Amino acid sequence: MILIGIGGNLDSQFGPPEQGLPQALRMLEAKDLRIAKCSPWYGAHPVPVSQQPDFVNAVALVETALPPEVLLNRMQAIEVEFGRVRESVNAARALDLDLLAYGDTCLANTVNIPHPRMHQRAFVMAPLCDIAPQWRHPVLKHTARELFAALPTPHGVWRL
Repeated sequence: MILIGIGGNLDSQFGPPEQGLPQALRMLEAKDLRIAKCSPWYGAHPVPVSQQPDFVNAVALVETALPPEVLLNRMQAIEVEFGRVRESVNAARALDLDLLAYGDTCLANTVNIPHPRMHQRAFVMAPLCDIAPQWRHPVLKHTARELFAALPTPHGVWRL
Protein backbone atom coordinates (compact mmCIF):
# COMPACT_ATOMS: atom_id res chain seq x y z
CA MET A 1 0.00 0.00 0.00
CA ILE A 2 1.50 3.31 -1.10
CA LEU A 3 0.21 6.34 0.82
CA ILE A 4 0.70 10.00 -0.03
CA GLY A 5 -0.21 12.90 2.23
CA ILE A 6 -1.41 16.03 0.48
CA GLY A 7 -1.90 19.43 2.02
CA GLY A 8 -1.50 23.15 1.71
CA ASN A 9 -2.47 26.41 3.35
CA LEU A 10 -1.67 29.07 0.73
CA ASP A 11 -3.29 29.97 -2.57
CA SER A 12 -1.59 28.77 -5.75
CA GLN A 13 -2.09 29.59 -9.42
CA PHE A 14 -4.87 26.98 -9.22
CA GLY A 15 -6.75 28.91 -6.53
CA PRO A 16 -7.19 28.40 -2.80
CA PRO A 17 -6.22 25.02 -1.33
CA GLU A 18 -9.75 23.63 -1.70
CA GLN A 19 -9.42 24.10 -5.48
CA GLY A 20 -5.67 23.66 -5.97
CA LEU A 21 -5.15 20.43 -4.06
CA PRO A 22 -7.50 18.39 -6.29
CA GLN A 23 -5.44 19.70 -9.23
CA ALA A 24 -2.33 18.31 -7.54
CA LEU A 25 -4.01 14.88 -7.45
CA ARG A 26 -4.68 15.11 -11.19
CA MET A 27 -1.04 16.07 -11.76
CA LEU A 28 0.09 13.04 -9.76
CA GLU A 29 -1.98 10.79 -12.01
CA ALA A 30 -0.17 12.24 -15.01
CA LYS A 31 3.13 11.09 -13.43
CA ASP A 32 2.74 7.31 -13.85
CA LEU A 33 0.56 6.60 -10.88
CA ARG A 34 -3.11 5.98 -10.21
CA ILE A 35 -5.11 7.39 -7.33
CA ALA A 36 -6.93 4.29 -6.07
CA LYS A 37 -8.65 6.10 -3.21
CA CYS A 38 -8.57 9.54 -1.62
CA SER A 39 -9.86 10.52 1.78
CA PRO A 40 -12.22 13.41 2.35
CA TRP A 41 -10.56 16.79 2.83
CA TYR A 42 -9.78 17.91 6.36
CA GLY A 43 -9.03 21.27 7.88
CA ALA A 44 -6.15 21.37 10.34
CA HIS A 45 -4.38 23.88 12.50
CA PRO A 46 -0.66 24.29 11.67
CA VAL A 47 1.79 21.97 13.42
CA PRO A 48 3.69 23.31 15.25
CA VAL A 49 1.21 25.99 16.35
CA SER A 50 1.82 29.26 14.50
CA GLN A 51 0.04 32.27 13.01
CA GLN A 52 -0.16 30.57 9.59
CA PRO A 53 -3.53 29.94 7.99
CA ASP A 54 -5.15 26.57 8.65
CA PHE A 55 -4.26 23.72 6.30
CA VAL A 56 -6.38 21.56 4.03
CA ASN A 57 -5.21 17.93 4.09
CA ALA A 58 -6.05 14.50 2.70
CA VAL A 59 -4.39 11.11 2.26
CA ALA A 60 -4.37 9.23 -1.04
CA LEU A 61 -3.84 5.54 -1.63
CA VAL A 62 -1.93 5.22 -4.91
CA GLU A 63 -0.73 2.50 -7.24
CA THR A 64 2.51 2.80 -9.18
CA ALA A 65 5.48 0.76 -10.35
CA LEU A 66 7.82 3.70 -9.68
CA PRO A 67 10.45 3.07 -7.01
CA PRO A 68 10.17 5.31 -3.91
CA GLU A 69 13.01 7.66 -4.87
CA VAL A 70 11.57 8.32 -8.35
CA LEU A 71 8.07 8.79 -6.94
CA LEU A 72 9.36 11.29 -4.39
CA ASN A 73 11.21 13.23 -7.11
CA ARG A 74 8.00 13.46 -9.17
CA MET A 75 6.05 14.60 -6.13
CA GLN A 76 8.61 17.32 -5.43
CA ALA A 77 8.46 18.46 -9.07
CA ILE A 78 4.71 18.98 -8.68
CA GLU A 79 5.32 20.99 -5.51
CA VAL A 80 7.65 23.24 -7.51
CA GLU A 81 4.96 23.65 -10.19
CA PHE A 82 2.71 24.90 -7.39
CA GLY A 83 5.35 27.47 -6.45
CA ARG A 84 6.77 25.77 -3.40
CA VAL A 85 10.15 27.07 -2.31
CA ARG A 86 11.78 25.24 0.59
CA GLU A 87 13.12 28.20 2.56
CA SER A 88 12.41 27.03 6.10
CA VAL A 89 10.98 24.02 7.89
CA ASN A 90 7.21 24.17 8.56
CA ALA A 91 6.73 27.28 6.41
CA ALA A 92 3.32 28.03 4.92
CA ARG A 93 2.97 26.46 1.45
CA ALA A 94 0.57 26.05 -1.42
CA LEU A 95 1.35 22.33 -1.68
CA ASP A 96 2.99 19.72 0.50
CA LEU A 97 3.19 16.15 -0.80
CA ASP A 98 4.57 13.54 1.61
CA LEU A 99 5.38 9.95 0.79
CA LEU A 100 3.91 8.45 3.95
CA ALA A 101 4.35 4.75 3.27
CA TYR A 102 5.46 2.48 0.44
CA GLY A 103 4.25 -1.00 1.25
CA ASP A 104 6.33 -2.49 4.04
CA THR A 105 9.43 -0.61 2.87
CA CYS A 106 11.54 0.98 5.58
CA LEU A 107 14.19 3.45 4.40
CA ALA A 108 16.18 6.11 6.20
CA ASN A 109 18.44 7.74 3.67
CA THR A 110 17.47 10.20 0.92
CA VAL A 111 13.88 9.02 1.43
CA ASN A 112 12.44 8.36 4.89
CA ILE A 113 9.77 5.68 4.68
CA PRO A 114 7.53 5.37 6.54
CA HIS A 115 7.27 9.11 7.18
CA PRO A 116 8.95 9.54 10.57
CA ARG A 117 6.20 11.72 12.14
CA MET A 118 3.05 10.52 10.37
CA HIS A 119 1.79 8.64 13.44
CA GLN A 120 2.06 11.85 15.50
CA ARG A 121 -0.07 13.93 13.12
CA ALA A 122 -3.85 13.90 13.43
CA PHE A 123 -4.07 15.61 10.03
CA VAL A 124 -2.52 12.45 8.55
CA MET A 125 -4.08 9.79 10.75
CA ALA A 126 -7.70 11.03 10.57
CA PRO A 127 -7.89 10.93 6.75
CA LEU A 128 -5.86 7.71 6.67
CA CYS A 129 -8.46 6.10 8.94
CA ASP A 130 -11.13 7.06 6.39
CA ILE A 131 -9.48 5.08 3.58
CA ALA A 132 -7.41 2.39 5.32
CA PRO A 133 -8.18 2.05 9.05
CA GLN A 134 -6.56 -1.40 9.16
CA TRP A 135 -3.31 -0.26 7.51
CA ARG A 136 -0.47 -1.37 9.76
CA HIS A 137 2.59 0.81 10.36
CA PRO A 138 5.59 -1.27 9.22
CA VAL A 139 7.76 -0.21 12.18
CA LEU A 140 5.32 0.46 15.01
CA LYS A 141 3.09 -2.52 14.06
CA HIS A 142 -0.11 -0.65 15.04
CA THR A 143 -3.06 0.00 12.74
CA ALA A 144 -4.00 3.48 11.56
CA ARG A 145 -7.06 3.33 13.83
CA GLU A 146 -4.90 2.42 16.86
CA LEU A 147 -2.38 5.16 16.12
CA PHE A 148 -5.12 7.76 15.74
CA ALA A 149 -6.76 6.66 19.00
CA ALA A 150 -3.41 7.10 20.80
CA LEU A 151 -3.12 10.77 19.79
CA PRO A 152 -3.86 13.40 22.43
CA THR A 153 -7.18 15.20 22.12
CA PRO A 154 -8.35 17.64 20.92
CA HIS A 155 -6.89 16.73 17.56
CA GLY A 156 -7.13 20.12 15.82
CA VAL A 157 -8.56 18.55 12.65
CA TRP A 158 -12.05 18.62 11.21
CA ARG A 159 -13.68 17.21 8.13
CA LEU A 160 -14.49 19.83 5.50
